[in-house]
Amino acid sequence: MSRRIPLIALLGTLLVFTAACTNKKSVNPLANIGSKQPDKVLFDKAMDSMRHNRFDVARMTLQTLINTYPDSEFIARAKLAVGDSWYAEGGTAALAQAEQEYDDFETFFPNMPEAAEAQLKIANIHYQQMEKADRDYTHAKRAEDEYRKMILQYPDSKLVPEAKQRLLEVQEVLAEREFQIGHFYYMRQAYTASIARLQSLVDRYPLYSRADEALYLLGQNYEGQLARVRAAPSCDVHGQPRGCTFEAAKAAYISDLSKRAAEAYAKILTRYPVMDRSDDAKKRLAALHQPIPRPTKAALAQNKAEDASRREASTAQRLMGLLRKGPDVASAAKVGDPTLNDPPPVAASEIIPDEMRKAGEAFGRERLGITAVSKSGEPGPNQPAPRSDTPQPAPADTASAATSNTEPQPAGQQPFAVNTPTKAADPNELKPNAAADPNELKPADSASDALPPPPTQVNEIQQGQSSSGVASAEDSTPASDKDISSSRKKKKKGLKKIVPF
Repeated sequence: MSRRIPLIALLGTLLVFTAACTNKKSVNPLANIGSKQPDKVLFDKAMDSMRHNRFDVARMTLQTLINTYPDSEFIARAKLAVGDSWYAEGGTAALAQAEQEYDDFETFFPNMPEAAEAQLKIANIHYQQMEKADRDYTHAKRAEDEYRKMILQYPDSKLVPEAKQRLLEVQEVLAEREFQIGHFYYMRQAYTASIARLQSLVDRYPLYSRADEALYLLGQNYEGQLARVRAAPSCDVHGQPRGCTFEAAKAAYISDLSKRAAEAYAKILTRYPVMDRSDDAKKRLAALHQPIPRPTKAALAQNKAEDASRREASTAQRLMGLLRKGPDVASAAKVGDPTLNDPPPVAASEIIPDEMRKAGEAFGRERLGITAVSKSGEPGPNQPAPRSDTPQPAPADTASAATSNTEPQPAGQQPFAVNTPTKAADPNELKPNAAADPNELKPADSASDALPPPPTQVNEIQQGQSSSGVASAEDSTPASDKDISSSRKKKKKGLKKIVPF
């Protein structure tokens, strides 16, 4: 009997230990909460299925949890896990479904910390489907919008640095697309369209790896337009053939184009002094007789840090990039803040009316006798279309000839038509209605005749000013030549040179 008591005690101890092991609570790795509730069991089964890539089983289990236990503490995590299952499965259809699930999660749980994670994953979905710069940019643009939304809506999230870096990479691709379009227009001498693209590019994406190239090409566009204006036919104050340029308007326009080209080149030196186009910008400024500015020490340090953060793809990576659908974002900056709000874009239609307005103001519309002509060049109201074979009446006297330039033209008369002499001549030939003045200034034979005398060459910007005339908020101490040369990297191989005008 005495031997049975220890045996019974031993068996009781083993039974209690076995029961304790059987009823041990499992710990949820996400919630870190011990529970034996059925909703928690379902959630754990779904997580185990996802770890084994059984995504359809995981979604069915999670949906059972959501429908059966709508008040469970795991509802929010279950909804997020449904989106994660589609996200991990991959594929176009699965990613679209994941985006919808994440969007629903943000709608129902906007104040949870996981809402920022859901928004980041929506942006990552479009980032993964982003194509190269010369392909469809739909996903790149959507990724930019979604990353911006995440940064602006959840500024205190610990995921913001990751979103900013991804946004810089997306903006590198979008900027490259704008540059290629601007270069395409430039090669076809569509200067206004190229200017609109490139100006929008440098305003919107200042951290673009080829921003100096974009500014240089922008200056080349202005110089190309300037050469076109110089080659335009000239005419006197009475206006002659259609398409001729009045000398006062021509000189004003040439001066304006030269100023804009100089601003583009100067920005290379003040904002991107260590980039490859800085030496070329100095040469073009000297050719345009414009001051050559120096960058501040703060701008030099900023551009040096940006340039050092970029990395160039190796030869093997470039070869693999030919087979890869996505773009190469190695050249994107790793420092600096991306642009979160786009400035107003520059449209080509806004450039041409501005040029015409300046030309009209420079000479004066009243002196041209075009009050009877609409802005579109059509005849005035109640006037027939002009005919080239319509004979022009002879002037009655000098007074009537003088007033003919400021009064509306009679019906059937061309807007810029003048009276022909009484001798037999070609009725279609347009001639001046006054004798040539021997003291009249002749049209400028070159750009140097139309431009004002070049200013004194300087090598520094005045204290407190930048190349655009805006006071600098950083250290305005000009950088020395030694600082610039020591900060500049070796020129990249294969840099394309644009033939200047």
